[in-house]
Amino acid sequence: MPGTVRGLVPRRMLTTAAVALLAVICASPALADQKKKDQPASTQQPQGPPKIDISNIVWPQPPAIGRVRYLDYFSAEKKPPEEKKEVKKKSWMDRMAGVDPNAKQNTGGKPRFALGKPYGLAVDSKGLVYVADTKVGAIFIFDPESKDVGFIKHGIDAKFGRIFGLAIDDSDRLFVTDGEYNHVVVFSPEHKQILTFGEGVMSDPNGIAIDEENRFLYVVNTGTDQVLVYDADNFKLLRKIGTAGHNRTLTDPGDFAAPTNAAVDKDGNLYVTDTLNDRVEEFDAEGTFIRAFGKNGDGAGDFERPKGIAIDCDGHVWVADANTDRVQIFTPEGNLRLVFGGFGWLPGEFASLADLYIDKQNRVFTTEQFYGRVQMFRYITNAEAQNEYDRRVAEAAKKAPAPTDNTKPADKTPAPTPEAPKSSTPSAAKPS
Repeated sequence: MPGTVRGLVPRRMLTTAAVALLAVICASPALADQKKKDQPASTQQPQGPPKIDISNIVWPQPPAIGRVRYLDYFSAEKKPPEEKKEVKKKSWMDRMAGVDPNAKQNTGGKPRFALGKPYGLAVDSKGLVYVADTKVGAIFIFDPESKDVGFIKHGIDAKFGRIFGLAIDDSDRLFVTDGEYNHVVVFSPEHKQILTFGEGVMSDPNGIAIDEENRFLYVVNTGTDQVLVYDADNFKLLRKIGTAGHNRTLTDPGDFAAPTNAAVDKDGNLYVTDTLNDRVEEFDAEGTFIRAFGKNGDGAGDFERPKGIAIDCDGHVWVADANTDRVQIFTPEGNLRLVFGGFGWLPGEFASLADLYIDKQNRVFTTEQFYGRVQMFRYITNAEAQNEYDRRVAEAAKKAPAPTDNTKPADKTPAPTPEAPKSSTPSAAKPS
């Protein structure tokens, strides 16, 4: 027979057997392990993603004196601790049936809640952070220390439509704007609903702010391009700021095109983000226009849909820009001091930045609607920055070389000092 040798197997069968034997040898675990050991260490893949050190994230970057420090973020309920369970051995019947005896069964346990589209922010006297979520339809209450989360829920604690703005007064009453029911809901410090007001007057209310000194409650009425001014105690409408009925076409000073948020400084001046006009407008406590700053653009000091706004203890105006995903810090006159942010998921980056809030502990909170998270920062005050600047000057003086004997008194020069912060940052050497 062609292709065979008498008394021996066919050549084709010999070839097939040799290939099979070679495959078995190559698949041997011992040889595979030896092959891995023989590979140079540089070709091995790293285990897991690199960890990010968040212990010293500040703006501006060193050696400048930092003015904003990243602290933490919040996005969901704290995950309950997992119970250690005995691992059950998989029997041959389980293997045949494709059943895992250690698989978690759906026992109908309580689901965990995560932020969907967070918007408004407020902080009470205990330091708890309140976040209005327009998608979940609830108000999350985060404890930054323990990471525990509480809720004010739709259908249980209140009837919510589309909730946006939050404010808390000095007695811990909570105010919530609802853009669907066109009113403000008021809660007691125990989170019990007290009343609602604004029906028949409000149209798509958004941001809300309280002037504790003058007892004014400001509601940004986006639907009519106005800010409504209420008495913070009896909720009587006192006046309106801005002209209604022009369908977001007005650009005159003192008028708005889709305003969204407001903040009040320690002197009672009101700042409003005029979103479609890409500017911030300032008014005194009587509603008289003072100034406006900002214009459309992506340069430093420009805006592309500003929304959140807050005032720090030194009077700086912080503005959250939704389209550029950055925070810009200005003097009350509109002079730019610092910019940080940009689109991304890293600390200090944002995705659909919405609101800003600064509490009495100088903590700064931001909400992002795309990632569904709240980031927490710390504002370094002018006094703290001044102390750091003085410390650096004293340290530089100690390191200065001592004068020699042949140095004339007229030739003595002062010790070098660290460079004072640039004007692009909130001033440390001379607070502004």
